[in-house]
Amino acid sequence: MTDVAIQPESPEIPDKLYFRIGEVSSLLGVETYVLRYWETEFPSLAPKKSGTGHRLYRRKDVELLLRIKHLLYEKRFTIEGARQSLQSDSPKSRAPKETRKQQGSLFTQDPLPEIRRQLTEILQILK
Repeated sequence: MTDVAIQPESPEIPDKLYFRIGEVSSLLGVETYVLRYWETEFPSLAPKKSGTGHRLYRRKDVELLLRIKHLLYEKRFTIEGARQSLQSDSPKSRAPKETRKQQGSLFTQDPLPEIRRQLTEILQILK
């Protein structure tokens, strides 16, 4: 991640399992409708819903919201630019292209004949 996940001037996130939308709104200093809008624009942001339908944000959701706010308000990214920045910071996209290509070609051939051959050799050794 090139950007710091939580900026030094960011508020301290309380040590809780879940946060209601009002708490997150106060913590981030944005209105609740902004949080609901960001949910529609950022697929990785998906708070759970309680039995009564209230949004329940986890700590990782709050941290993601802090990053989104930083990208939009301080770095002045567009929604699309912030979305792309978050996607480029994901662990999958950070893997080198060669590594992903190698991983994809690991099983281009059927590995069973080679496994059978090796097992036959082991059986011959054990006899």
